[in-house]
Amino acid sequence: MSTPERLAGQFEEHRSHVRAVAYRMLGSIAEAEDAVQEAWIRLSRTDVSGVDNLRAWLTTVVARVCLDMLRTRASRREDPLDTHVPDPIIRAVSIREQGPESDAIVADAVGLALLVVLEKLEPAERLAFVLHDVFGMTFEEIAPVVDRSVVATRQLASRARRRVQGQTPTSEADLRQQRHVVDAFLAAVRNGDFEALLAVLDPDIVLRADGGAVKGMSRLVRGAQAVVTQAAAFSRIALSNQVVLVNDNIGVVTRLPDGRPFSVIGFTIAGGRVVEMDILADPERLGRLDLSSIEP
Repeated sequence: MSTPERLAGQFEEHRSHVRAVAYRMLGSIAEAEDAVQEAWIRLSRTDVSGVDNLRAWLTTVVARVCLDMLRTRASRREDPLDTHVPDPIIRAVSIREQGPESDAIVADAVGLALLVVLEKLEPAERLAFVLHDVFGMTFEEIAPVVDRSVVATRQLASRARRRVQGQTPTSEADLRQQRHVVDAFLAAVRNGDFEALLAVLDPDIVLRADGGAVKGMSRLVRGAQAVVTQAAAFSRIALSNQVVLVNDNIGVVTRLPDGRPFSVIGFTIAGGRVVEMDILADPERLGRLDLSSIEP
């Protein structure tokens, strides 16, 4: 049996992967950390000396933990999924705009638009899709986790894939093109040029705002003209805008005059226009975000 120190070292080697699985499963940074901690507790109590692939073992363990958490969440959930925005991952733009990485988003990046759709899947569907389509696990490996046959597990993933493909817009991969559209959007809002704003919005744009418990802040808005009306209302608030990476797509952090974050906006851009905006404006959740990488 491994010593506690060696076991802890082995776990640290796989921590980032385990966290990535948990985040994609849960869409919540805090819950993902809880799932990672539970995976470590289960590892520390288990003799894994006969385990050939610890990464795969940990993936299975954290997936089971997340499945239980999703089922519990589904039974208790009160907030409407139409306006729920998952926790964003925020980084400085310069990290990705230097060098060839700026030409395309990394293959395993999961944008907010996809996470929004994943929230609407049944827990077993989400697990099958994430483990197979995102992390490349076989259905033979996934089946025991969801307690289904291999055929039934394949059907879960297939059903989830159809929903994802039907509801998730495909984002423009070139970060420079994304930045161009977002800059045009911000300039139009700043200048009150709503004709220019209409020009960068897809006619069928969807805007989803999650204000948490703040009354009147959560809303689902469809159509360019309706989004322009919303932008006109918020343009009167003295907010500063910082362009950042939100889940490896160009996004924006808006701040109040005192420097406190007011919202995080994730943009989905296709064909040179904004097709989806996912806005987290819940003060409580904003206060828990790690913004250290974008601080001056």
